[in-house]
Amino acid sequence: MKRKTLTQYLVEQQRSANALHAELRLLIEIVSRACKTISHSVSKGALGGVLGSLESENVQGEVQKKLDVISNEVLLEANEWGGHLAAMASEEMETIHLIPNRYPKGEYLLLFDPLDGSSNIDVNVSIGTIFSVLKAPASASGRDINESDFLQPGRTQVAAGYAIYGPQTMLVLTIGQGVVGFTLDREMGSWVLTHENLIIPEDTKELAVNMSNMRHWAPPMKRYVQECLDGTSGERDKNFNMRWIASMVADVHRLITRGGIFMYPWDDREPNKPGKLRLMYEANPMSMLVEQAGGMATNGTSRILDIEPHALHERVSVMLGSKNEVARVTQYHLDAAT
Repeated sequence: MKRKTLTQYLVEQQRSANALHAELRLLIEIVSRACKTISHSVSKGALGGVLGSLESENVQGEVQKKLDVISNEVLLEANEWGGHLAAMASEEMETIHLIPNRYPKGEYLLLFDPLDGSSNIDVNVSIGTIFSVLKAPASASGRDINESDFLQPGRTQVAAGYAIYGPQTMLVLTIGQGVVGFTLDREMGSWVLTHENLIIPEDTKELAVNMSNMRHWAPPMKRYVQECLDGTSGERDKNFNMRWIASMVADVHRLITRGGIFMYPWDDREPNKPGKLRLMYEANPMSMLVEQAGGMATNGTSRILDIEPHALHERVSVMLGSKNEVARVTQYHLDAAT
């Protein structure tokens, strides 16, 4: 049986009841090609001289890895000239990146975390690229895009996805018509559809959370995790397995393919920050994917995709994955707030 490529899938979606705009199709293809380039750099590792850190920090105050900077440049250069974008924003840059005047401009906005899980780069653990696509607001017509144009709630996303660079390189994508997965065929240089309809089971016995921070969490979070740890001798009457890779792409990919709950909650070390993960570059695109796969995503009290952002690099608490588990931990937070 002939396998379907990413291009064929996107063309079919474009033809099917106008489910996909032609310009958005071309934008996704450009992003996917950039991810292939990043995958190649990642796979070279020490052979390509791309491991290690630079003597610089990003806007988040984090030391930049060489591959962080390389991946950011790959995505910027790949997407500048296509004519599909009005502007871009990256977790690695303080402000937005306008399309140079020498290139035509389009109606979409692209946001990305060029290389998620940077702490794992030098130890050869799975990392990835996360991206989100918004439409520029109608009010931006005839003027330059500014930061406020990006500050849209996640429910307005028209596409979201990630590439994961692991034993296989995969691209997981949604255009609002469910979630599909493509595997990179390196011999052919093509993304091949291998996962047609990814669905997250409503129930799970697997959680992903950094247990070393438990002493810093709010009581509802401690309650939920302790119940999971108590296993069959506790209130939940079932044993849970714990998996924590410290790469959001890898942890979310696992739960999208077999179920689970991923949590990165508020903690009291920085009480004025609602969380650690970035709303625009990580939480929103991953929440769209999770919801499209039948899961649930909240910040503990509210649906993540309904959060109205106030800053480009806003942070948020994240609980997402199998619906029944996310609903339980969210209810514990809601009960504590009343």
